[in-house]
Amino acid sequence: MAVRPTVTDAEGFGKELLAASPDLLGSMVKAFAEALMGAEADGLCGAEYGEISPDRTNRRNGYRTREWDTRAGTIDLAIPKLRTGSYFPEWLLTRRRRAEQALISVVATSYLLWVSTRRVDKLVEQLGVAHISKSQVSELAKHLDGQVEAFRSRPLDAGPYRFVQADALTMKVREGGRVVNVHCLLAVGVNGDGRREILGLDVVSSEDGAGWLAFFRGLVARGLSGVRLVTSDAHRGLVNAIGATLPGASWQRCRTHYLRDLLVLTPKSSQPWVATVVRTIFDQADANEVAVQFDRVVEGLSEKLPRAAEHLSEAKGDLLAFTAYPREIWRQIWSSNPQERLNKEIRRRTDVVGIFPDRGAIIRLVGAVLAEQHDEWIETHRYFGVEILAKVDAANNRPDTLEISVTPEPLAA
Repeated sequence: MAVRPTVTDAEGFGKELLAASPDLLGSMVKAFAEALMGAEADGLCGAEYGEISPDRTNRRNGYRTREWDTRAGTIDLAIPKLRTGSYFPEWLLTRRRRAEQALISVVATSYLLWVSTRRVDKLVEQLGVAHISKSQVSELAKHLDGQVEAFRSRPLDAGPYRFVQADALTMKVREGGRVVNVHCLLAVGVNGDGRREILGLDVVSSEDGAGWLAFFRGLVARGLSGVRLVTSDAHRGLVNAIGATLPGASWQRCRTHYLRDLLVLTPKSSQPWVATVVRTIFDQADANEVAVQFDRVVEGLSEKLPRAAEHLSEAKGDLLAFTAYPREIWRQIWSSNPQERLNKEIRRRTDVVGIFPDRGAIIRLVGAVLAEQHDEWIETHRYFGVEILAKVDAANNRPDTLEISVTPEPLAA
Protein backbone atom coordinates (compact mmCIF):
# COMPACT_ATOMS: atom_id res chain seq x y z
CA MET A 1 0.00 0.00 0.00
CA ALA A 2 1.29 3.42 -0.92
CA VAL A 3 2.13 5.67 1.98
CA ARG A 4 0.40 9.06 1.81
CA PRO A 5 2.82 11.93 2.48
CA THR A 6 2.20 13.78 5.71
CA VAL A 7 1.97 17.53 6.10
CA THR A 8 5.48 17.51 7.54
CA ASP A 9 6.78 15.69 4.44
CA ALA A 10 5.07 18.22 2.16
CA GLU A 11 6.50 21.13 4.11
CA GLY A 12 9.95 19.57 3.96
CA PHE A 13 9.69 19.08 0.20
CA GLY A 14 8.57 22.69 -0.19
CA LYS A 15 11.61 23.92 1.74
CA GLU A 16 13.93 21.74 -0.35
CA LEU A 17 12.31 23.06 -3.51
CA LEU A 18 12.75 26.66 -2.43
CA ALA A 19 16.38 25.98 -1.55
CA ALA A 20 17.07 24.21 -4.84
CA SER A 21 19.25 25.81 -7.47
CA PRO A 22 17.65 27.91 -10.22
CA ASP A 23 18.85 25.33 -12.77
CA LEU A 24 16.86 22.58 -11.06
CA LEU A 25 13.75 24.74 -10.78
CA GLY A 26 14.07 25.82 -14.38
CA SER A 27 14.44 22.22 -15.56
CA MET A 28 11.35 21.18 -13.63
CA VAL A 29 9.27 24.07 -14.97
CA LYS A 30 10.52 23.43 -18.49
CA ALA A 31 9.71 19.70 -18.33
CA PHE A 32 6.23 20.35 -16.94
CA ALA A 33 5.35 23.04 -19.52
CA GLU A 34 6.66 20.97 -22.44
CA ALA A 35 4.72 17.93 -21.23
CA LEU A 36 1.51 19.99 -21.20
CA MET A 37 2.20 21.38 -24.67
CA GLY A 38 2.98 17.89 -25.97
CA ALA A 39 -0.30 16.57 -24.61
CA GLU A 40 -2.22 19.46 -26.18
CA ALA A 41 -0.48 18.92 -29.54
CA ASP A 42 -1.31 15.20 -29.39
CA GLY A 43 -4.94 16.15 -28.81
CA LEU A 44 -4.92 18.31 -31.94
CA CYS A 45 -3.37 15.45 -33.91
CA GLY A 46 -5.95 12.95 -32.67
CA ALA A 47 -3.27 10.51 -31.50
CA GLU A 48 -0.19 10.40 -29.29
CA TYR A 49 3.26 11.08 -30.67
CA GLY A 50 4.43 8.13 -32.80
CA GLU A 51 1.15 6.25 -32.39
CA ILE A 52 -0.42 4.60 -35.44
CA SER A 53 -4.14 5.29 -35.21
CA PRO A 54 -7.05 5.59 -37.66
CA ASP A 55 -8.22 8.60 -35.65
CA ARG A 56 -5.08 10.61 -36.44
CA THR A 57 -5.87 13.91 -38.21
CA ASN A 58 -2.45 15.58 -38.15
CA ARG A 59 1.23 14.88 -37.44
CA ARG A 60 4.05 16.49 -35.52
CA ASN A 61 6.69 18.35 -37.52
CA GLY A 62 9.54 19.03 -35.11
CA TYR A 63 9.86 21.93 -32.69
CA ARG A 64 10.58 25.65 -32.60
CA THR A 65 12.24 27.38 -29.66
CA ARG A 66 10.76 30.29 -27.75
CA GLU A 67 12.07 32.12 -24.69
CA TRP A 68 9.81 32.14 -21.62
CA ASP A 69 10.58 34.50 -18.75
CA THR A 70 9.82 32.99 -15.34
CA ARG A 71 10.85 33.50 -11.73
CA ALA A 72 13.25 30.62 -12.26
CA GLY A 73 14.91 32.53 -15.07
CA THR A 74 14.52 32.58 -18.83
CA ILE A 75 13.63 29.13 -20.15
CA ASP A 76 14.04 27.98 -23.74
CA LEU A 77 10.83 26.12 -24.50
CA ALA A 78 10.48 23.60 -27.34
CA ILE A 79 7.06 24.29 -28.84
CA PRO A 80 5.65 21.47 -31.02
CA LYS A 81 5.09 22.19 -34.70
CA LEU A 82 2.37 20.53 -36.77
CA ARG A 83 2.57 19.27 -40.34
CA THR A 84 -0.70 21.04 -41.21
CA GLY A 85 -1.74 24.31 -39.59
CA SER A 86 -0.03 25.72 -36.54
CA TYR A 87 0.07 25.29 -32.77
CA PHE A 88 0.69 28.00 -30.21
CA PRO A 89 0.12 27.69 -26.42
CA GLU A 90 -1.99 30.80 -25.86
CA TRP A 91 -2.50 29.77 -22.22
CA LEU A 92 1.25 29.90 -21.59
CA LEU A 93 2.79 32.52 -23.87
CA THR A 94 1.69 35.75 -25.51
CA ARG A 95 2.24 36.55 -29.16
CA ARG A 96 4.17 39.54 -30.44
CA ARG A 97 6.21 39.92 -27.26
CA ARG A 98 9.15 41.53 -29.04
CA ALA A 99 6.94 44.08 -30.77
CA GLU A 100 5.34 45.13 -27.49
CA GLN A 101 8.76 45.44 -25.85
CA ALA A 102 9.93 47.57 -28.76
CA LEU A 103 6.89 49.81 -28.47
CA ILE A 104 7.53 50.33 -24.76
CA SER A 105 11.18 51.03 -25.45
CA VAL A 106 10.51 53.61 -28.15
CA VAL A 107 7.79 55.39 -26.17
CA ALA A 108 9.93 55.38 -23.04
CA THR A 109 12.89 56.76 -24.97
CA SER A 110 10.71 59.59 -26.27
CA TYR A 111 9.51 60.26 -22.73
CA LEU A 112 13.03 60.42 -21.33
CA LEU A 113 14.19 62.71 -24.12
CA TRP A 114 11.32 65.12 -23.44
CA VAL A 115 10.08 64.96 -27.01
CA SER A 116 6.81 63.14 -26.39
CA THR A 117 3.40 64.74 -26.72
CA ARG A 118 0.70 64.79 -24.06
CA ARG A 119 -0.89 61.80 -25.72
CA VAL A 120 2.36 59.83 -25.50
CA ASP A 121 2.80 60.84 -21.87
CA LYS A 122 -0.58 59.34 -21.04
CA LEU A 123 0.29 56.20 -22.96
CA VAL A 124 3.54 55.84 -21.04
CA GLU A 125 1.60 55.86 -17.79
CA GLN A 126 -0.84 53.25 -19.12
CA LEU A 127 2.09 51.03 -20.07
CA GLY A 128 3.49 51.35 -16.57
CA VAL A 129 6.81 52.83 -17.65
CA ALA A 130 6.35 56.39 -16.43
CA HIS A 131 9.20 55.99 -13.95
CA ILE A 132 11.48 53.76 -15.99
CA SER A 133 15.13 54.71 -15.66
CA LYS A 134 17.50 55.53 -18.48
CA SER A 135 19.57 52.45 -17.69
CA GLN A 136 16.48 50.24 -17.98
CA VAL A 137 15.57 51.77 -21.31
CA SER A 138 19.15 51.30 -22.48
CA GLU A 139 19.20 47.62 -21.51
CA LEU A 140 15.85 46.95 -23.13
CA ALA A 141 16.88 48.77 -26.31
CA LYS A 142 20.21 46.91 -26.43
CA HIS A 143 18.47 43.55 -26.15
CA LEU A 144 15.93 44.39 -28.84
CA ASP A 145 18.48 45.98 -31.17
CA GLY A 146 20.52 42.78 -31.14
CA GLN A 147 17.48 40.70 -32.07
CA VAL A 148 16.36 43.08 -34.82
CA GLU A 149 19.85 43.39 -36.29
CA ALA A 150 20.23 39.61 -36.39
CA PHE A 151 16.89 39.41 -38.19
CA ARG A 152 17.74 42.16 -40.69
CA SER A 153 21.16 40.73 -41.55
CA ARG A 154 20.26 37.01 -41.65
CA PRO A 155 21.21 35.07 -44.81
CA LEU A 156 18.42 34.71 -47.35
CA ASP A 157 19.08 31.01 -47.88
CA ALA A 158 15.53 29.67 -48.32
CA GLY A 159 15.29 30.62 -52.01
CA PRO A 160 14.70 30.81 -54.82
CA TYR A 161 12.49 33.79 -54.03
CA ARG A 162 10.38 33.73 -57.18
CA PHE A 163 7.99 36.55 -56.18
CA VAL A 164 8.90 39.76 -54.35
CA GLN A 165 6.87 42.80 -53.29
CA ALA A 166 8.51 46.12 -52.37
CA ASP A 167 7.08 49.25 -50.79
CA ALA A 168 8.03 52.27 -48.66
CA LEU A 169 6.44 53.91 -45.62
CA THR A 170 7.00 57.50 -44.55
CA MET A 171 7.87 58.15 -40.89
CA LYS A 172 8.56 61.33 -38.90
CA VAL A 173 11.77 61.60 -36.89
CA ARG A 174 13.62 64.35 -34.98
CA GLU A 175 16.97 65.21 -36.49
CA GLY A 176 19.04 68.33 -35.92
CA GLY A 177 16.38 69.94 -33.74
CA ARG A 178 13.58 69.63 -36.30
CA VAL A 179 11.07 67.04 -37.49
CA VAL A 180 11.82 65.49 -40.90
CA ASN A 181 10.35 62.72 -43.02
CA VAL A 182 12.31 59.52 -43.61
CA HIS A 183 11.34 56.43 -45.58
CA CYS A 184 11.17 52.81 -44.42
CA LEU A 185 12.01 50.52 -47.34
CA LEU A 186 10.43 47.06 -47.07
CA ALA A 187 10.60 43.90 -49.16
CA VAL A 188 8.56 40.69 -48.82
CA GLY A 189 9.15 37.51 -50.80
CA VAL A 190 7.89 33.96 -51.29
CA ASN A 191 10.64 31.42 -50.59
CA GLY A 192 11.33 28.06 -52.19
CA ASP A 193 8.94 26.33 -49.79
CA GLY A 194 6.04 28.60 -50.77
CA ARG A 195 6.06 30.57 -47.50
CA ARG A 196 6.22 34.35 -47.19
CA GLU A 197 9.29 35.98 -45.65
CA ILE A 198 10.24 39.50 -44.63
CA LEU A 199 13.34 39.99 -46.77
CA GLY A 200 14.62 43.36 -45.67
CA LEU A 201 14.12 46.67 -43.86
CA ASP A 202 16.07 49.91 -44.13
CA VAL A 203 15.53 53.59 -43.33
CA VAL A 204 16.70 56.22 -45.83
CA SER A 205 16.39 59.98 -46.09
CA SER A 206 14.80 59.97 -49.52
CA GLU A 207 12.95 57.36 -51.56
CA ASP A 208 15.17 57.93 -54.58
CA GLY A 209 17.10 55.63 -56.88
CA ALA A 210 20.19 55.58 -54.68
CA GLY A 211 18.26 54.41 -51.61
CA TRP A 212 16.44 51.63 -53.43
CA LEU A 213 19.60 50.59 -55.30
CA ALA A 214 21.55 50.17 -52.05
CA PHE A 215 18.60 48.33 -50.51
CA PHE A 216 18.31 45.74 -53.28
CA ARG A 217 22.08 45.33 -53.52
CA GLY A 218 22.05 44.47 -49.83
CA LEU A 219 19.33 41.85 -50.39
CA VAL A 220 21.29 40.28 -53.25
CA ALA A 221 24.45 40.22 -51.12
CA ARG A 222 22.53 38.35 -48.41
CA GLY A 223 21.36 35.71 -50.89
CA LEU A 224 18.27 37.00 -52.73
CA SER A 225 18.13 35.06 -56.00
CA GLY A 226 15.80 33.39 -58.47
CA VAL A 227 13.40 36.36 -58.60
CA ARG A 228 10.82 36.02 -61.39
CA LEU A 229 8.49 38.93 -60.66
CA VAL A 230 8.61 42.06 -58.51
CA THR A 231 5.34 43.85 -57.70
CA SER A 232 5.41 47.49 -56.65
CA ASP A 233 4.14 50.96 -57.46
CA ALA A 234 5.67 52.94 -60.31
CA HIS A 235 8.21 54.94 -58.31
CA ARG A 236 10.98 55.53 -60.84
CA GLY A 237 13.84 55.00 -58.40
CA LEU A 238 12.37 51.68 -57.27
CA VAL A 239 11.73 50.44 -60.81
CA ASN A 240 15.24 51.34 -61.97
CA ALA A 241 16.79 49.64 -58.93
CA ILE A 242 14.92 46.42 -59.74
CA GLY A 243 16.26 46.46 -63.29
CA ALA A 244 19.82 47.17 -62.13
CA THR A 245 20.04 44.53 -59.38
CA LEU A 246 17.69 41.72 -60.45
CA PRO A 247 18.49 40.88 -64.08
CA GLY A 248 15.91 38.56 -65.60
CA ALA A 249 13.13 39.66 -63.27
CA SER A 250 9.86 41.04 -64.62
CA TRP A 251 8.09 44.00 -63.07
CA GLN A 252 4.38 44.03 -62.23
CA ARG A 253 2.91 47.47 -61.74
CA CYS A 254 0.45 47.33 -58.85
CA ARG A 255 -3.05 47.51 -60.37
CA THR A 256 -4.43 49.32 -57.30
CA HIS A 257 -1.81 52.07 -57.41
CA TYR A 258 -2.17 52.38 -61.17
CA LEU A 259 -5.95 52.84 -61.01
CA ARG A 260 -5.45 55.74 -58.60
CA ASP A 261 -3.01 57.33 -61.05
CA LEU A 262 -5.40 56.81 -63.96
CA LEU A 263 -8.35 58.39 -62.15
CA VAL A 264 -6.31 61.56 -61.64
CA LEU A 265 -6.52 62.02 -65.43
CA THR A 266 -10.25 61.34 -65.44
CA PRO A 267 -13.09 63.83 -64.80
CA LYS A 268 -14.69 63.23 -61.44
CA SER A 269 -18.07 62.43 -62.99
CA SER A 270 -16.52 59.63 -65.07
CA GLN A 271 -14.32 58.10 -62.38
CA PRO A 272 -16.78 55.41 -61.15
CA TRP A 273 -17.40 54.23 -64.72
CA VAL A 274 -13.69 54.17 -65.60
CA ALA A 275 -12.82 52.26 -62.42
CA THR A 276 -15.52 49.67 -63.18
CA VAL A 277 -14.46 49.01 -66.78
CA VAL A 278 -10.76 48.81 -65.90
CA ARG A 279 -11.49 46.20 -63.23
CA THR A 280 -13.18 44.02 -65.85
CA ILE A 281 -9.74 43.48 -67.38
CA PHE A 282 -8.70 41.49 -64.33
CA ASP A 283 -11.89 39.43 -64.11
CA GLN A 284 -11.11 37.28 -67.16
CA ALA A 285 -10.45 33.55 -67.06
CA ASP A 286 -7.12 33.33 -68.91
CA ALA A 287 -4.28 35.41 -70.30
CA ASN A 288 -5.70 35.67 -73.83
CA GLU A 289 -9.06 36.93 -72.58
CA VAL A 290 -7.29 39.46 -70.35
CA ALA A 291 -5.40 40.86 -73.35
CA VAL A 292 -8.55 41.00 -75.49
CA GLN A 293 -10.53 42.76 -72.76
CA PHE A 294 -7.67 45.23 -72.22
CA ASP A 295 -7.76 46.28 -75.87
CA ARG A 296 -11.55 46.48 -75.73
CA VAL A 297 -11.43 48.81 -72.70
CA VAL A 298 -8.80 51.05 -74.32
CA GLU A 299 -10.96 51.32 -77.44
CA GLY A 300 -14.02 52.17 -75.36
CA LEU A 301 -12.17 54.90 -73.46
CA SER A 302 -10.60 56.46 -76.54
CA GLU A 303 -13.91 57.90 -77.72
CA LYS A 304 -14.84 59.79 -74.54
CA LEU A 305 -11.52 60.02 -72.65
CA PRO A 306 -8.62 59.87 -75.13
CA ARG A 307 -6.07 61.02 -72.56
CA ALA A 308 -6.97 58.22 -70.14
CA ALA A 309 -7.06 55.71 -73.01
CA GLU A 310 -3.53 56.65 -74.07
CA HIS A 311 -2.25 56.41 -70.49
CA LEU A 312 -3.79 52.95 -70.09
CA SER A 313 -2.48 51.72 -73.42
CA GLU A 314 1.09 52.72 -72.56
CA ALA A 315 0.91 50.79 -69.27
CA LYS A 316 -0.25 47.51 -70.86
CA GLY A 317 3.02 45.60 -70.54
CA ASP A 318 3.53 46.64 -66.91
CA LEU A 319 -0.05 45.89 -65.84
CA LEU A 320 -0.35 42.49 -67.53
CA ALA A 321 2.96 40.93 -66.47
CA PHE A 322 1.00 38.69 -64.07
CA THR A 323 -0.66 36.84 -66.97
CA ALA A 324 2.56 34.88 -67.61
CA TYR A 325 1.92 32.93 -64.39
CA PRO A 326 -0.71 30.39 -63.28
CA ARG A 327 -4.25 31.75 -62.87
CA GLU A 328 -4.36 30.47 -59.28
CA ILE A 329 -1.88 33.08 -58.03
CA TRP A 330 -2.93 36.15 -60.01
CA ARG A 331 -4.65 37.72 -57.05
CA GLN A 332 -1.47 37.50 -54.94
CA ILE A 333 0.88 38.98 -57.56
CA TRP A 334 -1.07 41.55 -59.60
CA SER A 335 -1.07 44.15 -56.80
CA SER A 336 0.69 45.03 -53.58
CA ASN A 337 -2.49 44.64 -51.51
CA PRO A 338 -0.93 41.82 -49.44
CA GLN A 339 1.87 44.24 -48.60
CA GLU A 340 -0.68 46.89 -47.62
CA ARG A 341 -2.06 44.60 -44.92
CA LEU A 342 1.43 44.36 -43.47
CA ASN A 343 1.76 48.14 -43.69
CA LYS A 344 -1.44 48.56 -41.67
CA GLU A 345 -0.02 46.41 -38.89
CA ILE A 346 3.14 48.54 -38.85
CA ARG A 347 1.12 51.75 -38.81
CA ARG A 348 -0.96 50.48 -35.91
CA ARG A 349 2.22 50.44 -33.80
CA THR A 350 4.07 53.46 -35.19
CA ASP A 351 1.05 55.78 -34.99
CA VAL A 352 1.23 55.39 -31.20
CA VAL A 353 4.67 57.01 -31.21
CA GLY A 354 3.95 59.67 -33.82
CA ILE A 355 7.38 61.33 -33.97
CA PHE A 356 10.37 59.05 -33.38
CA PRO A 357 13.35 60.30 -31.35
CA ASP A 358 15.88 58.88 -33.84
CA ARG A 359 16.21 56.43 -36.74
CA GLY A 360 17.36 53.66 -34.45
CA ALA A 361 13.99 53.79 -32.71
CA ILE A 362 12.22 53.33 -36.05
CA ILE A 363 14.29 50.29 -36.93
CA ARG A 364 13.79 48.88 -33.44
CA LEU A 365 10.00 49.10 -33.47
CA VAL A 366 9.33 48.33 -37.14
CA GLY A 367 11.98 45.59 -37.12
CA ALA A 368 10.40 43.94 -34.09
CA VAL A 369 6.95 44.04 -35.70
CA LEU A 370 8.36 42.54 -38.91
CA ALA A 371 10.26 39.84 -37.02
CA GLU A 372 7.07 38.77 -35.26
CA GLN A 373 5.14 38.73 -38.54
CA HIS A 374 7.93 36.74 -40.17
CA ASP A 375 7.76 34.12 -37.42
CA GLU A 376 3.99 33.89 -37.80
CA TRP A 377 4.24 33.38 -41.56
CA ILE A 378 6.86 30.66 -41.19
CA GLU A 379 4.73 28.85 -38.59
CA THR A 380 1.47 28.95 -40.56
CA HIS A 381 0.36 27.49 -43.88
CA ARG A 382 2.15 28.04 -47.18
CA TYR A 383 1.30 31.15 -49.19
CA PHE A 384 1.77 29.24 -52.46
CA GLY A 385 1.43 25.47 -52.75
CA VAL A 386 4.40 23.42 -53.92
CA GLU A 387 2.45 22.32 -57.00
CA ILE A 388 1.88 25.98 -57.97
CA LEU A 389 5.60 26.72 -57.70
CA ALA A 390 6.26 23.69 -59.90
CA LYS A 391 3.89 25.17 -62.51
CA VAL A 392 5.77 28.48 -62.33
CA ASP A 393 9.11 26.77 -62.93
CA ALA A 394 7.68 24.66 -65.77
CA ALA A 395 6.22 27.74 -67.44
CA ASN A 396 9.51 29.58 -67.24
CA ASN A 397 11.35 26.65 -68.81
CA ARG A 398 9.08 26.39 -71.86
CA PRO A 399 10.44 28.03 -75.04
CA ASP A 400 7.15 29.87 -75.66
CA THR A 401 7.30 31.63 -72.29
CA LEU A 402 10.94 32.64 -72.09
CA GLU A 403 10.00 36.25 -72.69
CA ILE A 404 8.60 36.59 -69.17
CA SER A 405 12.07 36.34 -67.68
CA VAL A 406 13.34 39.30 -69.71
CA THR A 407 13.44 42.63 -67.93
CA PRO A 408 10.65 44.84 -69.34
CA GLU A 409 11.55 47.97 -71.27
CA PRO A 410 10.67 50.44 -68.44
CA LEU A 411 13.20 48.79 -66.12
CA ALA A 412 16.13 49.53 -68.39
CA ALA A 413 15.30 53.22 -68.62
